[in-house]
Amino acid sequence: MHAPLYVVWLIGQIFVATGVLIKDMFHGYKSMEPCVVYYPLRVTKEWQITALAASITITPGTMSIGLREDGTLLVHAVYGHNPADVLADIATMEEHLAPSVKDIPHKVANVRIEHPAHLAIRKEQ
Repeated sequence: MHAPLYVVWLIGQIFVATGVLIKDMFHGYKSMEPCVVYYPLRVTKEWQITALAASITITPGTMSIGLREDGTLLVHAVYGHNPADVLADIATMEEHLAPSVKDIPHKVANVRIEHPAHLAIRKEQ
């Protein structure tokens, strides 16, 4: 019974993220500041990890780019100006996918965050 609710929630998130991208597209992509976060997973089953990584990747503006053996998921976010928000959004997605993880303490205090590149400044034409 939980899976259909998750799918409906995820579709809503896809629409919200698409709206953000479209809005930013019409404003010259000024809000983009990419980052990579090293997210410590609370889910442990392979199907849950796969479902979370796939959910992140199909959501516009984010992409799962790797999984470490220690259970860390690497996520690239286009809108990474506030990495704490990125981490919170991933945690929310993980909790919607597997509600049982809400009670698991989350180790996000010392999460590794990278800002791989700065966007080139566009010249007004």
